[in-house]
Amino acid sequence: MELVKQPPELAVQTLNALPHPVVVLDGEGRMVFANADAEQFFSAGASYLAKRRLSDFIPGDSPLFSLIEQVRGDRARISEYRVDVSSPRLGQDRLVDLYVSGLADDPEHVVVMIQLRSIADKMDRQLTHRSAARSVTGLAAMLAHEIRNPLSGIKGAAQLLETSASDEDRALTRLIGEESDRIVKLVDRMEVFSDQRPIERSAVNIHSVLEHVKTLARSGFARDLKFIETYDPSLPYVLGNRDQLVQVFLNLVKNAAEALNGQNNGEIRLATAFRPGVRLSVPGTKSRMTLPLEFVVEDNGPGVPEDIRENIFDPFITTKPSGSGLGLALVAKIVGDHGGVIECESQPGHTVFRVLMSAWHDDVGGRPVEARRQS
Repeated sequence: MELVKQPPELAVQTLNALPHPVVVLDGEGRMVFANADAEQFFSAGASYLAKRRLSDFIPGDSPLFSLIEQVRGDRARISEYRVDVSSPRLGQDRLVDLYVSGLADDPEHVVVMIQLRSIADKMDRQLTHRSAARSVTGLAAMLAHEIRNPLSGIKGAAQLLETSASDEDRALTRLIGEESDRIVKLVDRMEVFSDQRPIERSAVNIHSVLEHVKTLARSGFARDLKFIETYDPSLPYVLGNRDQLVQVFLNLVKNAAEALNGQNNGEIRLATAFRPGVRLSVPGTKSRMTLPLEFVVEDNGPGVPEDIRENIFDPFITTKPSGSGLGLALVAKIVGDHGGVIECESQPGHTVFRVLMSAWHDDVGGRPVEARRQS
């Protein structure tokens, strides 16, 4: 079988510069060319892909193969949106947009470009998370003013009644006081959302943050769990507030530990990696920043229930009987205030919280500053 003629060097460089996977298929479905993003998408090198058919990675009943045959028959270009190409090799929830076209000089060969829906959907969900956080901000300000004063009066009245109440009634007055204190604590937690002061940010070694969080977790709520670390030691510093980042990852690790409660062989994986290609607008400015730094908290627990998965970062959404549903909402607010993105992917036995943030650059030439991994 003669392979398709390799494109000129400039064309190869152009295809490799595209932020989307691109493959060229021959008449038998072999991938005779794959650009750099395709290698990342299929988690394999170009030399390996050249020996494989597309059906080795994507199920044969996928709509993609119908599109390919249609292009070969009609010699037309076809676009199809929100196509599921999930498979054991590619993973779950692989929703993509497809662009399929034939080659003018050889109709048997077909070009397939894949656009990951996760990036566009990630932007939409991030805007939703920020909107939810703004809603809680207004609610927190209202609660602090409208609830604290009446509660103070209620608790004071209960304390006065307790002095002349019978033993049976005294238990009720104490209950009133305790419940008043509990509501005040809830209001105090929500008041964090109304803090609109600018974040003091600097160069932060994320590995130092994760090691600190792991130490805290191992000394308390996660002492019986196994931690796995998959770090990229060459990662530059992150642009952030160290204390707030500790709070973010402590909340995520605690959330994972609670999901693993009572489970044998419970594991929490902490990972860092470089993932270029995501850009978001910076809150309060007209500028945009790249988000190439990826930080992951993963557990092998039962997973997030499907009915709340899409809204897990919204306030008051929780599966815990005694939970307030504010922990992950606060995490989303902090990440959003940093100009970052947080995502959750979950299925039984595998839950991943993924945070994308910007690198810190020095003042000379905008070069990222390298971080030294701290053990």
